[in-house]
Amino acid sequence: MMYLEISGLTQKEFAARSGLGLRFVRELEQGKETVRLDKVNAALAMFDMEAVPGRKDDE
Repeated sequence: MMYLEISGLTQKEFAARSGLGLRFVRELEQGKETVRLDKVNAALAMFDMEAVPGRKDDE
C-alpha cells in the first residue's frame, strides 16, 4: 500500500491506529481481492479517503 509507506507507519502501527486487525492490513497490502468495504474505508480514512461502489469503466 503506497500510502502506508508514505505515512512511515509499520503494518502493526497502522493496524493499531486504524482499529483494524494486523491480518487484514497484511492481506489488503498484498492485494487480496475479496475484502469488506467497511474495513477498506476504515483503512482509507487514515488518509482522508473513501471507496465507493460503482461501475468499473471499460478501457
